[in-house]
Amino acid sequence: MKTILATSCFVISAILAPAISHAQDSDADRTHPMHFVKDSVITSKVKAKLAAEHITSVERIKVDTDDNGVVWLSGTAKTQAEADKAVSIAKKTEGVASVKSKIVVKME
Repeated sequence: MKTILATSCFVISAILAPAISHAQDSDADRTHPMHFVKDSVITSKVKAKLAAEHITSVERIKVDTDDNGVVWLSGTAKTQAEADKAVSIAKKTEGVASVKSKIVVKME
C-alpha cells in the first residue's frame, strides 16, 4: 500500500514538474524587485489622478506600467474626450516615460 502511494506521488510529481518549471510570471524578466515596486507606484498614481478627475469611464479604463516606465491604457471610454483626457493625465504623471493607449470609445 505504501509502495503504491509513494509510486503515485512520484509519477504525479514527475508529470507536473515540467509544467511548473515552464509557468512564468509576467514580471519574471524584471531584474530587481524595485522595478516592480516602481511600476506599481506609477500605476497607482495614474489611477488616483484619473479618479480625482471624475472621469465617468474610469472604472472601465485599465492602467498598467511596464519596466521602462511606459503606461499602457486599455478598456473603454464613453467619449473620445474622456479617452484623450486619460492619456493626458497619464502623460503628466511623475515617472511616466510614455503612454500607449488602446482605449476604445463605446457610446452607450
